[in-house]
Amino acid sequence: MIFLFYKSAVLPILFLALSGNCQTIQPNTHSFVCTDYTQGKVFLVSAEGMAIWEYTAENCNDIWVLPNGNLLFNTGHGVKEVSRNKKVVFSYESKSEIYACQRLPDGNTFIGECSSGRLLEVNPDGKIVKTIKLLPDSVDGGHSFMRNARKLENGNYLVAHYGLDKVCEYDSVGKLVFEIPIKGGPHSVIRLPNENTLIACSDHNGEPKVVEVDKKGNIVWQLTKNELPGIELKFMTGMLS
Repeated sequence: MIFLFYKSAVLPILFLALSGNCQTIQPNTHSFVCTDYTQGKVFLVSAEGMAIWEYTAENCNDIWVLPNGNLLFNTGHGVKEVSRNKKVVFSYESKSEIYACQRLPDGNTFIGECSSGRLLEVNPDGKIVKTIKLLPDSVDGGHSFMRNARKLENGNYLVAHYGLDKVCEYDSVGKLVFEIPIKGGPHSVIRLPNENTLIACSDHNGEPKVVEVDKKGNIVWQLTKNELPGIELKFMTGMLS
């Protein structure tokens, strides 16, 4: 099952059960969290589709529910962890645009800085304990250099280079080890248990889609703009597998 997000709206959200070329829309039976880029908020949404908790977060693209129930999310130029009673328990601020965050098993927080091109690991006190530079200090990557990014179990980093139309995997010191050219503005990436990579593309070329790519870079499955009866994919920003 794949959970897909559109940009700039709490709804619509699709639950897709995928087998071969068959796509079946299924009702949502679980509460979930999501970001609303337009309103500048993050939400906890009930199974019935009602917002039951919200918090202001401008330009938010990435959000997690942590094991302690707190929410971890980006805020345009920072990252926050906020409790259900809206207490900020972790905060990191930057001059760079930020679109990616992830709580790591060691308690540190992974952060992808877009315009600076930095991959960071930050401890609970807000101190940077590891930095990987994907760009020279003198180069500003701009608004489109990076969107979603993840630290993988093998210690590597998976990065959606939105403006460059490619997804790259870097090793623990920042060396490029795998590259997937993909048109459409890759926005979110997931490394699947079978080691394939799932990519959500936005609309750089007017063809938003979700694509699964194998370890050799071959497309093994994809959902394109008009494949679902009565539904047209728009700006695809995120998914859960």
